[in-house]
Formats: sequence, structure tokens, C-alpha cells
Amino acid sequence: MLSGLNIPLIQNADLKGKIVLVRVDHNVVKGGLIHDPYRIDATIGTMYHINARGGKMILMTHVGRPRNKKTGEILISEKTSVQPIVDYLQQKLHIKLHVPEFIADEKKGYIGIDTSINHLIKDLKDDKIDGIYLPNTRWFYGEEAKDESRVRFANQLAGLADIFVNDAFGSWQAHASTVDVSKFLPSYAGFLLQKEIENLDRIFNPQKPFLAVVAGAKFDTKIEPLYALLQKADYLVLGGVIYNAYLSAKYNIKIKGIDDEDIEHAKKFVSFAEKFPGKLIELPYIVESDVADAREEGKFRKIDIRELKNGGELNYVYDVAPESFGDENVQEVFHRAKTIFVNAVMGYTPHFNDGTIALDQLIDTNRSAVKLYGGGDTMQELKRLLPGLYIVALDSPEYYIFTGGGAVLKAIEQGSVTGLAPVKALIEKNLMQ
Repeated sequence: MLSGLNIPLIQNADLKGKIVLVRVDHNVVKGGLIHDPYRIDATIGTMYHINARGGKMILMTHVGRPRNKKTGEILISEKTSVQPIVDYLQQKLHIKLHVPEFIADEKKGYIGIDTSINHLIKDLKDDKIDGIYLPNTRWFYGEEAKDESRVRFANQLAGLADIFVNDAFGSWQAHASTVDVSKFLPSYAGFLLQKEIENLDRIFNPQKPFLAVVAGAKFDTKIEPLYALLQKADYLVLGGVIYNAYLSAKYNIKIKGIDDEDIEHAKKFVSFAEKFPGKLIELPYIVESDVADAREEGKFRKIDIRELKNGGELNYVYDVAPESFGDENVQEVFHRAKTIFVNAVMGYTPHFNDGTIALDQLIDTNRSAVKLYGGGDTMQELKRLLPGLYIVALDSPEYYIFTGGGAVLKAIEQGSVTGLAPVKALIEKNLMQ
């Protein structure tokens, strides 16, 4: 697939004696702590290769959302610092990394990269340090800017290095550090990015039957990929608020907590799904709770959707009951599948976990299928709820866990990996190199 896309590969780059700027997706810090280093570990192969080929690394990633969407102000805080990532890498790889500091504006974060970094680059070239890790890219005003400051920041990044390597599959947004910088440097795909693209091909060209399982907290954030999957997959299973909105729209019932916007999206989706009879597999049992944001004994129950009445009302629906995955028709679909794509947490976490556990356990019983898990919450919940299965999945050829679920859904929505702006930028750069 990679050769057909004409993507420049890091293994074809001359790295000896070169400063290599590497964009990674190490966005794993929450509240100053690393909750799962999977996305960091997934990039170690690229880092090792650069070092083995005589390159000198400058790493960069975004962490969280330090920019206030309403005011545009950028808050520089320990909660969104790369320091925990640096500490982890130094301890794991026994290397010395340095994080530079720059002059900050009270509201705009770092205005740019100033010449104070030059002495660190000299230390890097002289082997006094093993690498530089730039501060959170979203602390820089130009990273997400819509004006000329974005191009200026990309130019400043490019001025630090001889080569740019993108290994940040999960960072699919078109920002200065993911797209614009590639315009100014010879640019290549790292090993993780290559691996993710190759596994995406197993979704675009799946062994059939192809089953997709998608859940989410808002219908509008998943609507376009859902339309694409309904056409692409042999079967589609929904969960979470998406499924609640679907049930509200199809069966004309009210469910607490489902807003009108989601229901309108769901109505259109229900009409579209009617064009593909038999593809959308309804999970027959859901869990209704009388209380919001909690799980109280005696205050929740299993509901059979086949008994829903037109115009009826339900309290909060917080999970798919595990009995759904024991249903004969549902089990047949899961057992027959040869490719299973999962971007789903079925219940309202952390209170309702039974649906997600039952889903993942059923998927694991299909030993002949390729099982592709989206990143983010899907990966976190698999690790939290079924740690043994998570460990097995990391090394099993039956499984692949993407580092970025949002990137996978964006590629599905676009119908091609070239729909991801950073990948497209690499291809365009390759045509010029």
C-alpha cells in the first residue's frame, strides 16, 4: 500500500550527521500524569532508527488543549507539559533529553522559537545531550493560528533541523507542526505512521464479512464516518449515546439526556440505513438508570428494545446490557466476521462497564478474525476493564491497536488515508524531493 501511495519513508533517508525534527503523538498526559505510555512506546522504533543511522533528534508533540476556544488565550501549565513524557523516555531509554524554554506572552503563549535554542542544538551536535524535546506545540501561538504566524512558526521549526519525520498518526489535524513544516524540509514517514497506514488498508480492503462497532458520546462527531461504514461494512453495530439517539429516532421514544440535535442527525441516519437492510445490527437489551451520573443498586434495569412503545419515554440509558452479546443473532454476526473494527465504549464510564466487557470478550472468541481497535477511549477502557486481554492484544497478530481513533475515523470518512492532511503533505513533498 505504501509504495502505491508514493509516501517517502524514513528508511530511505540519509540521516547520518543530520538534525532530525520528529513530530510524534505523545499526547498521553492528563493532569501532569501519564496514564498509558502505549503511544510513546509505539514510536521508539523510529527513534532508535534515527540514532542508529547517526541522526540527532528533536522531538515535538502536542499535549491536551491549552488554548481556550472562546478567547483564544493559551495557558502554559504543568498539566499540559511534555516533562512527564521526557522523564519517561529518559528512564526507559537511558538517554538525556533537554526541554528548552522560551519567552511567553500572557495570552498568546510562546510567540515563537528564539535563538536561545542554538546552544542546545550545539550540545546535541557535540553529543553532550541525546536529544531535544520541544515544549508542547500547542503552547506556541503559531501552531493552530489562521494567519501568517502559523507559517512563521513552521519556518522556525524547519530552521532547527535538516530533515523532518512525521510519526504522529493520531495528530491528523492540519497544524504547523504536522503539515506546514514539511513544506520547508525533506520529509519522511516514520515507522509508526507506516504501520498505521498499512493497517488502515485492512479496513479499506477488509477480509469479509467486515463488522464495524462504533460508539460515541455525540452523534454529530461520528456521523460522516458512520455513513461511510454503513456503505463499506457488511454489518454495523452502534453503542453509547449514538445508539440511544438511533433508538429515539427509530422507535419514536424519548430518552433523558439525548438532545434534539443528536436526534435530528439520527433521524437522517435511520432513513439512510433503510437503504441497506440487514446491515445495521440492533443490540436487543439496554440498561436504563433512574439516576444521572451514578450507578445505584435497585435504580437501574435491563430493557428489551423490542418492547419499546411508540411515543414512550425512558430515563437515562447508560449501557448496552451484556445479554445483548449473548443473543443468538448478534453472536452469529460476530463469529462470522473476518475483519472487526472497534471504536467503541458501550457504557457510561466509569459506572457502567458490563456492555464494554461483554463486547470485547465476544470479539476475542473469534480467533480467525482480524481485530482492529481504534485508539483513545477504546484502548483505555480495554486496558482498564480487561488488562489481560489488552496485554495479549499488544503482541497478537490477530489484533492491532491504532494510536489514534479519531484519525482512523477521519480516514474512513474521507475514503482514503490521503484524506489525512499530514499524509497528503508528505506525498506532495515527495513529488518535489
